[in-house]
Amino acid sequence: MESQRGDGGSVDLDGTDLEALAPEPLLTRDYEVRPALVYERLRQQHGPVAPVDLLGVPAWLVLGYRESLQVLQDDEGWPKGLENWRARTEGRVPSDWPLGPSLEVNHILIQGGPGYRPLRTAWDVALKPFQDPRHPQTKRLKAAVTAYADELITLVGQGGATGVADLSAQFSRPLPLMVASHLLGFPGSQGDDALMDMWRVLDAGPDAEAALERLLATLAELAALKLEKPGDDFPSYLLAAHPDLSLDQLARELFMLLGMTSDHVGILISNTVVEVISGEGSVRASLSAGMVRESMNRVVMRKPPLVNFVPRFAARDTPLGNYTIRAGDPVWVSAGAAHADPLFADHVASGTAISTRAHLSWGAGPRQCPARELASAVAAAGVGRLFERFDHLDLALPADQLPWRSSPFMRGLRSLPVRYELASVPPPRPWADAPAPGVAEEVLPDPAARQRSSLWRYLTGLIRGGR
Repeated sequence: MESQRGDGGSVDLDGTDLEALAPEPLLTRDYEVRPALVYERLRQQHGPVAPVDLLGVPAWLVLGYRESLQVLQDDEGWPKGLENWRARTEGRVPSDWPLGPSLEVNHILIQGGPGYRPLRTAWDVALKPFQDPRHPQTKRLKAAVTAYADELITLVGQGGATGVADLSAQFSRPLPLMVASHLLGFPGSQGDDALMDMWRVLDAGPDAEAALERLLATLAELAALKLEKPGDDFPSYLLAAHPDLSLDQLARELFMLLGMTSDHVGILISNTVVEVISGEGSVRASLSAGMVRESMNRVVMRKPPLVNFVPRFAARDTPLGNYTIRAGDPVWVSAGAAHADPLFADHVASGTAISTRAHLSWGAGPRQCPARELASAVAAAGVGRLFERFDHLDLALPADQLPWRSSPFMRGLRSLPVRYELASVPPPRPWADAPAPGVAEEVLPDPAARQRSSLWRYLTGLIRGGR
């Protein structure tokens, strides 16, 4: 049974079994290379909502901007929580489904039900010291980001004052991980091994499962330490705001902060660097005018790091796009596709330095990313310091030949090869709001301990291998 919509399309009022539509696989080579073309083909075939196959499991992919907002802003009609997934409850999701492990670590990004609201409130309280510009912790964080950025850039310079470097491996990826270690309050450089394991988990290689086990064990140990000796760090603040959290629950929340923030921020840094150095005059102009945040805002509209959000589920049979989504069906909102929706994209001016804030890169509605200001601040400080320390940066490959890595969630560069020229005299660190004496020294671990860490051995190896 169908009825006419106001736009001339039709709505399937009876609902359709996803399996009956024979959804096409989404995660193909075409999607990895040019996801925009895949989104557009699906839009032409199905309208703003399309059935897709995610590694053997059918799901609805939301392509339209208006429909994306409809889902994201209605937490009751489209709740999170795997307990709402009908096919999973009925045993129709394979136990070895590749995406299963990442969705079953029940943290704030995944969780639904009554436990979410007190957890989200605790997250907001725990993050506030790092996101409030008036708070000393925000100033310490800014000092930490700049100090870590300087440390990484100086290490790149050990390969020569001019040369070729992979800014993804040598800057964009390690920087947010180092900052996350600062937020988590790892003692000294003890967090570096955990950061390397986080890298292995994100890359989903053959050692990812073992790395995940080690990482969760390390985070559980850190959680126990913070329970015994609280500090001025995120896990201690989260425990204070939500004392009922078990050590296992706290470890899962720390895993989410470490993984999501680091990967999202790293991709945002790389994408911003590419846009600036390859780029349109308006992007270069906004950076030279000191508007790093504005440059990043334009980047997340074109290339959002988080292209597809974790699934939500229809609470009841609900019309969406040209279909009626059956209760319990999984729905994945695609920010990448929504930003390309003509209803949105045609209203975004391309020739101005000021861009819209209506993008979906941080989500929308009551579950918008709680760490969006933190992540933006870290990325902006990192990008800003990078262009202060280098007199010249240029892509070592044409922009359309840069290698991309795609996953069901994220899209970022595998590598970012650049030709560089370091500034002959490093500019002073921008302590416009000077932190307390000694902050710059406090954020860096003991140099000897740093040299012994697995992260630093890896980064040093990249320098030696490039000579």
